[in-house]
Amino acid sequence: MGLVTRNAAVLLSGAALGMLATALPAKAQQTDKQGRVTSLQRLVIGAGEDKVAIDTPQSVTVTNQEDLNDEQPQSAGEMLRDIPGVNTSGSDRLLGQTFNIRGIGAPESANEEGRIIITVDGANKFYEQYRMGGLFTEPELFKQVEVLRGPASSTLYGSGAIGGVINFTTKDASDFIDDGQSGSLRLKGGFNSNVNSWLGSALLAQRLGENAGFLIAGNYRKSAPYVTGAGTVVPSSDFSAWSGLAKGTFKVGDEGTLRASYQHWDSNAVNQDYAQVGTQAAFGTVDRHVVDKTAVVSYENPFSENDWIDLKIAASFSGTTVRQSNASGIPAGTFGPGTPATTCANNILFCNTTYGYQTWQFDVRNTAEWHGGNWDNYLTFGWQTAYQMRTAQPTTVAGAAGAINFHPEGTDFKTGLYVQNEFIWDDRLTIIPGIRVDWRTLTPGARTGITTPSSDLAFSPKIAAHYRFNENIAVFGSIAHTERFPVLDEVFSTGGSGSTFLPSLNLRKERANNYELGFALSGYDLVQTGDAAQLKVTGFFNDVRDLIDNNPAIRSSRGGPPVVNNLPGYVNIGRAQIYGFEIEGAYEAEYLFARAGYSYVVGRDVATGAFLTSIAPHEFGLTVGGKIPEHDLRFGWKARFVAAPQDPARRSAATLPTGTSATSRHALAFNVHDVFLSWTPGQGTFKGWEAHLGVDNVFNANYKEFLHNDFAKGRTYKVSLSKQIGWN
Repeated sequence: MGLVTRNAAVLLSGAALGMLATALPAKAQQTDKQGRVTSLQRLVIGAGEDKVAIDTPQSVTVTNQEDLNDEQPQSAGEMLRDIPGVNTSGSDRLLGQTFNIRGIGAPESANEEGRIIITVDGANKFYEQYRMGGLFTEPELFKQVEVLRGPASSTLYGSGAIGGVINFTTKDASDFIDDGQSGSLRLKGGFNSNVNSWLGSALLAQRLGENAGFLIAGNYRKSAPYVTGAGTVVPSSDFSAWSGLAKGTFKVGDEGTLRASYQHWDSNAVNQDYAQVGTQAAFGTVDRHVVDKTAVVSYENPFSENDWIDLKIAASFSGTTVRQSNASGIPAGTFGPGTPATTCANNILFCNTTYGYQTWQFDVRNTAEWHGGNWDNYLTFGWQTAYQMRTAQPTTVAGAAGAINFHPEGTDFKTGLYVQNEFIWDDRLTIIPGIRVDWRTLTPGARTGITTPSSDLAFSPKIAAHYRFNENIAVFGSIAHTERFPVLDEVFSTGGSGSTFLPSLNLRKERANNYELGFALSGYDLVQTGDAAQLKVTGFFNDVRDLIDNNPAIRSSRGGPPVVNNLPGYVNIGRAQIYGFEIEGAYEAEYLFARAGYSYVVGRDVATGAFLTSIAPHEFGLTVGGKIPEHDLRFGWKARFVAAPQDPARRSAATLPTGTSATSRHALAFNVHDVFLSWTPGQGTFKGWEAHLGVDNVFNANYKEFLHNDFAKGRTYKVSLSKQIGWN
């Protein structure tokens, strides 16, 4: 165990023992008397009885608007970087980020996006393309991000969530209209020094009587290429993007609520690196126009007079298109037989092409409840259906429309039924069993030349339990199983990396068995009246079988003539075990606040004992801050301490920062520090103004995230100023 790991473990163990000693003699208190709300007491989206993060029988973290204001994120990945066990992979480029939860998810892998479920207002988001990221959006559109780690979330969100679920929630008109007002206008400007990044934002919220509210928001963000701590410019990290959100909320009848929203993100850049997940000049550059759309219509009604009905219905559309054109700058011989591949005549990879995913989804969920003298029971059951279409439309090649064999077209139809029961006894014991069954059919597109569809069935059962001894101590655990269907790329792909191979029509599902056990501690009035502290520790063991990966028997021929292999491109290669623990702590008082998170994750190939390359190093994060309520000020310091990679082979000189000794055991370990200041006056002359200032990477460290292919941003100064005007 490295120095960073030992220090973090000692610190957190001491904190746990100290809190336990303090909490034990404390009297049980009602929820409304538990002082200030910490980050572990934030409400979690789910089914059954409403819960906060610390009371859920799995690892859940909720990032809210206050956290986002402190962070001033420029990308979706920056919204998540303080969450233990969660990382981004690929690069810090806006178009090159994918997600990793507990070692699930890695760049340049066609199947990783299918192991983590991502939603925006309940609509599933999915995008996979060669050397591109998986989610394209604007942080300014959102007010909350929720991360549920581990496969237990598959019951409600869909089979295959081996890593977990990430839920993004957009802003709403009610977030900007004060009591007694009918509307407001908010204007915001922001600046980021690395390098010359600007944000302009305008938001209009209006309430129409008592039954309707509207929000319209527009944003424009522009940035030059960023610079690392060593002063190196990362090519093609510049961007400009328009985004917008239109959202309406309507009351229907006495209790019904109808919501409709549309989100749009648009980036058009010329002469961008083809490879966005990491700098690779061999791929040259392209002009790239990316458009992402999300539309959701939902209706919910609790029918409070009828315990058998609490209904939620939603229909959504998600569409992402990437238009690539004008490929250039590919070195001679790289992708063709000795000639520059400046046009698609040499390689279809560089044809003018529109790639896309469109997903239509329909969800119905109902919760029936029963109550006794000292027990409550919530039975949630639902149906979810999704139809996804993948397209790849190149220009004419040699007189005929060419099929892109490494990005095969096709459709994915999936429908699932699920039921989850939540039994609560004496406000102490909660037991949550659940099961989900999904049916899936993949149909190849006409241009693939494949006529055989692929159909399968997946089961996702679980059981979770949470027991609260008193208001201070609780224990929890869960057992969950899920099965991940192969995606279109894995089943119908017939080429890549200079090879042509057979489709993989006989792939088995990936199967994951996950076990979790943990405890939670809470204390109130510890240092001063009204303060609160929580600590949650979760251990997990995830056994994943029938992993799907590229066929190791297929030889790459990059730089030479194509190789034809009469073998399937993807195969089930083996079994992996991922285990570790996560610790989250939070403290909130009138003048002080603190948060800490630690993740320790180990992953190995069971057959060979080799370390999995997708496992991020152990990491400890700490935020300590202060508040001056009489002046509406909030300020703090954030730090991340990241250990060296577990695998000695990954500590090679080729991956080290410039000037670092390759013989150092901790050569790839790093720590990075940020500071922030927020001023949000709630009354007086400056009411409605907000100012947020921050400095990221204060000491200008030159470091690289383990799952990234490029070095991170150097010292960055950030500032934003907004003004909100309300009216009656």
